[in-house]
Amino acid sequence: MNVLVWLAAILFILMILIGGKKGARSFISLFLNFGVIFLTIFFMMDPNVNPIILTLIACTVISCINLFYINGVNSKTKTAFLSSMITIVILILFITIVTDKAMIQGFGEEEIDELSIFSLYVGMDFVKISASMIIMSTIGAITDVAISITSPMREIFNHNPLISRKDLFASGLNIGKDILGSNTNTLFFAFIGGYLALLLWFKDLSYTVGEIVNSKVFSAEVVIILCAGVGIAIVIPIASWINAYFLVRED
Repeated sequence: MNVLVWLAAILFILMILIGGKKGARSFISLFLNFGVIFLTIFFMMDPNVNPIILTLIACTVISCINLFYINGVNSKTKTAFLSSMITIVILILFITIVTDKAMIQGFGEEEIDELSIFSLYVGMDFVKISASMIIMSTIGAITDVAISITSPMREIFNHNPLISRKDLFASGLNIGKDILGSNTNTLFFAFIGGYLALLLWFKDLSYTVGEIVNSKVFSAEVVIILCAGVGIAIVIPIASWINAYFLVRED
C-alpha cells in the first residue's frame, strides 16, 4: 500500500510541475473516471439494466470529465465532445455486431477453474457486456484524438481567419493522419503488454499458434485493439468536419 501511495504522490508532483493547474485537474480526473467506471459496473450487475445504454451514459460522463473538466468549456472541447459522442454511437452499433459474430462473449476454457465455484446463471446478456467492455476500453483514446485534432485546428484558424472550410478540414485530416499511426500503435502495445503474461502462459501450456489465435481470451483482446483502431479512424474525419463547420462561417 505504501508503494501505491508513493507512486501516486510522484505522479501528482510531476503532473503539477509539468502541467500546473491543468495537471492537477488531470490527476483528479483519474479518480473521477475510476468512480464512474466503478458505478457503471455496480449498476451493470442489475439484470434489468441495459448495459449498452448504461455504457453510453458512462462514456458521456467520462468525456465531460476528460474534455470540459480538464480543458474547460470552449469551442474546441465542445466540438471534441460532439465528435466523440457521434463516434461512440457508431462504434456501439459496430461493436455489438462484431461481438456477436466473433462469439467472444462469455468466458474461455482457460477460465473454467476460476468459474467452477460460481453460479453461471447470472442473467446477463454477455454480448452487450462484451460490447460495453470494448467501448469503455476505447473512450479514452477517442476523446484524446478528438481534442488533439480540434485544438490545433483552432490555432490554425486563429492564425488564418480567412482560411476556407475545405482547407481547414483538409488540415484536420492531415493532423489526424499523424495521430492515427501513433495512437493505434500505443493501443496495441498497451493491450498486448497487459496480456504478456497470458501469452507466456499459452507457451508453457504448449499451445499451437492456431490454438492461441482461436482462443476466446486472445481473440477478445485482438477485437478490442481492432475496434479501438476503428474508433480512432472514425473520429478523425468526424472531428475535422464538425470543427471546420463551426469555425468557418461561409455564406
